[in-house]
Amino acid sequence: MKFSSLIFLILFWNISFCQSSSPKPNILILLADDQGWGDLGFTGNKTASTPHIDQLARQGIFFNHFYVSPVCSPTRAEMLTGRYHVRAGVSGVTSGKERMDLDETTMAQYFKSAGYMTGLFGKWHNGAQGPYHPSSRGFDEFYGFTFGHIGNYFQPALQHNGQPIRGNGFITDDFTNQGIEFIDQHKDHPFLAYFAFNTPHSPMQVPDAYWDKYKNRNPSQKGTLAEKENIEHTKAAMAMNENLDWNVGRIMNELERLHLLDNTIVIYFSDNGPNGNRWNNEMKGIKGSTDEGGIRSPFIIQWKNHITPGKRIQQIAGAIDILPTLIDLTGISKESKKLFDGISLKPVLFGGNEKIIQNRILPTYWTGKTSVRSQRFRLSDDDQLYDLKTDSSQTKDVSKIYKDDFEKLSSFKKNWKQNVLSELPPNDQRPFLIGYPALQYEILPASEASSTGSFIRSSIHPNDSYYKQWRNDSDRVIWNVQVMEEGDFEVEFHYACSDKNIGTSIELSFGDAKVISAIQSSNDAEIIGKREDRVERDESYLKIFKPLSLGRIRLNKGDGSLVLHAVGLKYPDDLEFYRLVFKRVK
Repeated sequence: MKFSSLIFLILFWNISFCQSSSPKPNILILLADDQGWGDLGFTGNKTASTPHIDQLARQGIFFNHFYVSPVCSPTRAEMLTGRYHVRAGVSGVTSGKERMDLDETTMAQYFKSAGYMTGLFGKWHNGAQGPYHPSSRGFDEFYGFTFGHIGNYFQPALQHNGQPIRGNGFITDDFTNQGIEFIDQHKDHPFLAYFAFNTPHSPMQVPDAYWDKYKNRNPSQKGTLAEKENIEHTKAAMAMNENLDWNVGRIMNELERLHLLDNTIVIYFSDNGPNGNRWNNEMKGIKGSTDEGGIRSPFIIQWKNHITPGKRIQQIAGAIDILPTLIDLTGISKESKKLFDGISLKPVLFGGNEKIIQNRILPTYWTGKTSVRSQRFRLSDDDQLYDLKTDSSQTKDVSKIYKDDFEKLSSFKKNWKQNVLSELPPNDQRPFLIGYPALQYEILPASEASSTGSFIRSSIHPNDSYYKQWRNDSDRVIWNVQVMEEGDFEVEFHYACSDKNIGTSIELSFGDAKVISAIQSSNDAEIIGKREDRVERDESYLKIFKPLSLGRIRLNKGDGSLVLHAVGLKYPDDLEFYRLVFKRVK
């Protein structure tokens, strides 16, 4: 064979190979926080203006009966692991109970192992310290916050890859800016971009341009419990949803500008039902409820020129199905030995065998309550059977009419509670893990501490609260911790007080190790967020707390109590404490 002919064959083979091997599809996940099924235009809300999400539904496939958990962290854990949140160790939303067990493999870890760049922009809510932190669970890039609640949405306190920072502008816009930058940087490489928006979760804050559109409008549709609806809260939620929708549009426009739409799987959903008694298509229940309205979420999946658009799937599916579906669609390997509780929806998406989900039963558990859902019926926590085909408000028990269905769901519920719910420890006593060598910064907030003495919290809601009314030297703030690897740490104490407490010393101890420093300046900080709130909040307001360097402390590996107290308190009911920030220096 002539040399020129050989070269031609090699070039032809290379071109053919490149054309036949398509690149791995990107993954874009858009998650709303406290947005109900009925909060969107395409689901029937006459007040909502959500044109970009509506367009996403038209150009993708919409699952009309998609189920999540009643609250934030369980849904996120189920999406990230493909497993029931109780298996993953998530039993609450604060005080460490929101943490996923460390032997669980996350979506980010699966895709990072497969060569994807992974980014999270927004709310994590599945563990804040050490190996529970998103930077330790597979995310190359993290910009957001780790806890379930943040007290201010304008220039808020955030993190960038663990380092405390101050956000830029309105929080949803900021997350979108950061995520778009990530997409731009990795446009030539497969990526997983997870936008975990935290709206319309309270506090009900939104820029004026959106609030002004709704503040004088009264929604024509009312919630199932109309007498309990706070109209101002509903207006604020609609304004926040429109801002969220605008940001969804920005992200989709960027994908189009970069010619990435054909090779990006896009998912949109919410983490639980609405955070208020507003219109939700007559369904019973809101956020926190195991009834239909508390757990039914809008769910859209789009993959342009791969999945035929415009279809509405009526069969039930849930958050546990997202990870198995994405693994199946992308063809990456599943290396974890743990079995998924969810299933791949790929056959449904491509118009194949829909029987795989026709006879499913989906359980829902939260704080001692369990309900189960078949295609047609829901068996409530108190064992009432409801025909959701005709009674979405769950007003009539039909257990005596549909006896076979009642027995089937009752048997499933009993077995699930015995075989799965029993895996959830009755009392989560896991210590907070600090000193993880892969993270330079770690934060221990007052909200996750216990206390002795006369302290009070700034709110009965622990997330983002702080300690007030420090009255005695004997008062203590205590964390049950495990130091994972010994080292030297610089520690900051974030506080507020008047000049009356200048000279008060703050001591931090762990075993025999101690560090102490005196307050040198006041921080009579004003409460922030009140002027920005559109509706009076239930949660704590915050302040701009000032950092006090306590110095350097050496923490030895092991378990124990990390104890904070005042020495020589100058003035009672004045000193306030928000958090400790540790920086590993050795």
